[in-house]
Formats: sequence, structure tokens, C-alpha cells
Amino acid sequence: MNVFFDPKNIAVIGATSKERTVGEGLMKNLLSGKERNIFPVNPYENDVLGIKTYSNISSIPEKIDLAIVAVPEKYVSEVIVECSEKEVGGVIVISAGFGEMGEKGKTAETEIKKILDEKNIPLIGPNCLGVIRPSTELNASFASATPKLGEIAFISQSGALINSVIDGAYEENYGFSFLVSPGNAVGLSLIDYIKWADDDAETEVIALYIEGVGNGRELYETLKKINKPVVMIKGGKNKQAQKAVSSHTGSLAGESAVFSGVMKQAGVYEVFSLEELFDVCKALAWQKSFKGGISIITNGGGAGVLMTDNLEGFFLPEPEEKTLLLMESKMHPGYSASNPLDIIGDASAERYEVAIEAMSTQENIRALIVIQTLQIMTDPEKNAKIMVDALKKHNKTMLACFMGKGEKTKKAIEFLEKSKIPNYQDPHRVARALKALIEK
Repeated sequence: MNVFFDPKNIAVIGATSKERTVGEGLMKNLLSGKERNIFPVNPYENDVLGIKTYSNISSIPEKIDLAIVAVPEKYVSEVIVECSEKEVGGVIVISAGFGEMGEKGKTAETEIKKILDEKNIPLIGPNCLGVIRPSTELNASFASATPKLGEIAFISQSGALINSVIDGAYEENYGFSFLVSPGNAVGLSLIDYIKWADDDAETEVIALYIEGVGNGRELYETLKKINKPVVMIKGGKNKQAQKAVSSHTGSLAGESAVFSGVMKQAGVYEVFSLEELFDVCKALAWQKSFKGGISIITNGGGAGVLMTDNLEGFFLPEPEEKTLLLMESKMHPGYSASNPLDIIGDASAERYEVAIEAMSTQENIRALIVIQTLQIMTDPEKNAKIMVDALKKHNKTMLACFMGKGEKTKKAIEFLEKSKIPNYQDPHRVARALKALIEK
């Protein structure tokens, strides 16, 4: 797999200077990272983005670690034969028009695999977006941007979803260890990427978008052995969607309820929206799992009520007598000495600090949710620093719900998330993320 994530010499077959094309996008992305040897292959252009082109891969004098193929489907087989003869390290076929188009396409992609297998050359695709590895500054895809470095491996059977997720990740402050779209997965399969992610030192959590698999038993057995948390969203849950799946990647969606049940048995955590997928992944990547009680600390009564609604069935222990003694001299007379602990709207940073410290010392409290609604006297940045200091001191599971998107709140959230405390704007999102952290 390393040949796909940190190649030195890359050939782009189908590279072009023509604007807003896959061939141009691939070249721009590859040139945006660290310096590598990029060899554009195009018999009809003398250069691509100022780099000399070659008429075919055979005419490149250097050994090629990775060949990226982005030519019309009718030329792919010929190009694959040349890649095989060149004995490249690995091949990514971006081109579509294969198994997702029917039996003729499936025959063509089987032939491609056979040619490469004879030389033991691994294949990603066809019909895929490519791969991205932020730590090596590699964007071997036609995605619209390169995401930030982080701890989430995202393996998606939809390349277009990867594009959308990258765009949203900048606002939500999470990053990726790698991203890959297997496409029709004729060569390397979903299982190969999952195994690699489990061994990858940069990956803390594995996010999956799955439409269908052809080797369900092997996937189940693999997932049972995975050491890292795996979070999945399943596409193709109803009959109309299943029809769309077969025309997308050529895979079979399978019976949704059965698939979900099997994945649960394998230890996979299933979610039901992209927002939830990455809310949960962020929590799992940054915070430790816990077993025990949860404390809600809030300066807004309504926000505390909403949080409690969303935590129905969770263990919310009341503050003990000794915990209340630690707080009483610093609290407003009207504060609620319960859980949620409402420290009243005029709460200063000092009041937050006393409440967080007191609740962190209570033995049956293993996780804290700190809610902040912005009032005139609220100091978001100080409150964020108090949370970070408490996390270091007590090592409890901690999530934030700093509500609002103004400049003051934004800076505080950036500080929290840089310190690995996830923030969610809505109590519902906090509860969903927290649920995934509870030890079974």
C-alpha cells in the first residue's frame, strides 16, 4: 500500500492542460504537495502545466512507482498493458465505464486485473477518485482540495462524497490520515484498506461509507479483528437506492437490516448521516471511552434541559455533598445544585472553573459536557482554557457545546479542538457523539 501513499515517481496518463478536466485536476493536485517527479503522458500536447510530456509510459526513462490512468475507457486496456510492461509499482484507474455499466464493462475490468496480477502490480479502481495522504502531501486524486492532517481514515465507495466531506472538514476542524475511494474495487478491496488503516500509526478511527460488498463473510471476519474503532454509514437502504448502487459502483447493496446487524456483531458503530459520521469519529479520535456517570455544566437553563432530553437513559448522577461544598461559596444563590448543573447566565470564567473542578473530582462522574451560551459577561476563550487545563489534570472524557458562531466563540472553539476537545453546536450532536464513547 505504501506505493500509493508516498510514491516518488508518478506518471499521469491522460494529463492535460485543458481547464476543468480530470487530467488537469490530477496534475494540479500532485504539483501542490511536496516535490516529486511527475511525468505527464499525453501524445497530443508538448507540455502540461509547463512540464514536458511523454507520448506513452514506455518512453519515460525513470522507474515509475505509481501510474494514474485517466483516459477514456476504450484506451484503458492498452495503457494497462504498457504499465505492466513498464513494471510500475502500482496503478490507479480513475476512468469510468466498467463494471458499473454492465456485463461488458465487468469483462473489461476483469481483463485489466488479470494483466496486472501477472506482474503482481496492485490496482485501485477503476471508476474512482484516487487517494489522498495529507502527511506525505500527496493528493493523487481529482478532489477539489487537500484536507488537513488528522486522525481519521475515510474509505468511501463514493468519490463525490469525499469531495464534499473535505470541503466541510475545514469548518469543523477535523482532518484525515488518508482518504481513498476504492471505486469498483477490482484490485484492492475495502478489506485491504481497512487492514492498512488498522496498522497505520497515523490513524485513530476508521470511517466507512459502504454501498455494497461482494465478500461479506471476509469483511465481517476482518472487522471483528480490527483494533481501532470503525464507524460506518450505509448507502442503498431501500429498493430505489439499491438500484442506484448497482449503477454507481456495480456492487450489490444487500438486505439493509441484515447487513446492519452483521456489522454491529463485528463491532462496527453505525450512524445515519454524514454529519453524525464525523461527529462520532472526532469524538473517538480525540477522547477516551468511559464507563460511569456524566455531568452537564451549563450557563443556560434551556440548553441544559435540551441536553438532558438528548441524554435520556444515560447515567446523570447528582452532585454529592462534598462536591457541593467545593462550589457553594462561589456560586450564584440561584444556581441549580443538581445535574444538569446550571451555574446561571451571568457565569464568569471563575464560576465555570469552580464547577468543572468540583464535578471532575466526583468519583462516579467519568465524563463532562460543558455548555456555554454567549452572554455579555461570558468569556469564551477563558472558559475554553479552563476546560483544557481540567482535561490535563483529571483526564476525564470531556465534550464541549459552545453554542454560537461569532468571532469570540469561534476562537474558543478553535482552541478547544486544537487541544482535542470536540465541540458541537447542538445538544443533539453532543449526545450522539458521547453515546459512541460509552464502553460496552
